[in-house]
Amino acid sequence: MVNFESLFEGVYKDKKVLLTGHTGFKGPWLALWLEQMGAKVYGFSLKNEDDINHLSLLNLGLEEKISDIRNADVLEKYFQEVQPDIVFHLAAQALVRRSYDDPVETFSTNVMGTLNIFEACRKTPSVKAIVNVTTDKCYENKEWEWGYRENEPMGGYDPYSASKGCSELLTSSYRNSYFNPKDFGNKHEVLLASGRAGNVIGGGDWAVDRLIPDIIKATAKNEAVLIRNPLATRPWQHVLEPLSGYLTLGWKLLKKDVSAAEGWNFGPDNNSNLQVGDIVKLSHEYWSNIQIEISKNTDEHHEANLLMLDCSKANKKLKWKAVWGIDKTIDKTITWYKEYYENNKILSHADLEEYISDAKAANILWAL
Repeated sequence: MVNFESLFEGVYKDKKVLLTGHTGFKGPWLALWLEQMGAKVYGFSLKNEDDINHLSLLNLGLEEKISDIRNADVLEKYFQEVQPDIVFHLAAQALVRRSYDDPVETFSTNVMGTLNIFEACRKTPSVKAIVNVTTDKCYENKEWEWGYRENEPMGGYDPYSASKGCSELLTSSYRNSYFNPKDFGNKHEVLLASGRAGNVIGGGDWAVDRLIPDIIKATAKNEAVLIRNPLATRPWQHVLEPLSGYLTLGWKLLKKDVSAAEGWNFGPDNNSNLQVGDIVKLSHEYWSNIQIEISKNTDEHHEANLLMLDCSKANKKLKWKAVWGIDKTIDKTITWYKEYYENNKILSHADLEEYISDAKAANILWAL
């Protein structure tokens, strides 16, 4: 049995933790993990409009406010009611293709929404730590064959990527202007960090225009999944990997470690940087019903062909590293959906316990 309350030196037990975007993909997994560690979890997010909702399947006990982070008044009022100790900001318009269709929504949510979060934190005395979750796509992508480091320039070709680059610049501005680590303990009591992760997969995701959900939804209907860009290379990782990174940041910030108040990459080892086509083939090994069809549409929106992260900073300074390789990541992801559709089983608790046990066996610091 996993002793959840001892993880991260027990820092989350009895803490009030506010998650924005708790109804999305990463949010329910993070809420589950935090509840298991004894935290009091609160959520602020739009309603999940997917046909199936992982958060509802988990039946967690968190308190929530269904609203838009662009509504500053409602957001600030909720912060004042909750008085959280730490905020994990996950809420975003997170789909690249949707950002082409509605750039205004994308920029207003990902930039002004983030601004509203920082302002709510600044006006709430209880807040001691903030982790802003962005993406590997925040970097100016030059299609390099090596990973981007945290000091690389922000950028973004498509509206989504550009909005996340803006979110990182906003984070840097607030860190320097209001939450400067040099002034910690003197002018303020808040530390702010950001976490950048690659392509995240795992059970419980039914969003549109994402590879694994597209595969699963087509397979559930006994249809072939349409693959747009089979040669695109991405750093694939299980959803629990970046969450362990975000929780590590929160742990360090709550422990008043000013050196953690920076931007950080959380990604897999180089063996998990695979092409989309390879991921589909691996997925088929765990669910033989999967069928594919390659798109012949030449009018698709631009998507990066090569994007990788250099995570050596987190490896060395935070003692963080990925736990599962690509084979186990695909196994756990596809098996989660297969068990849900064929046996009506929810494997989230079991997957989380196994992940933690494997991290402990690998002597990863947060699990000891």
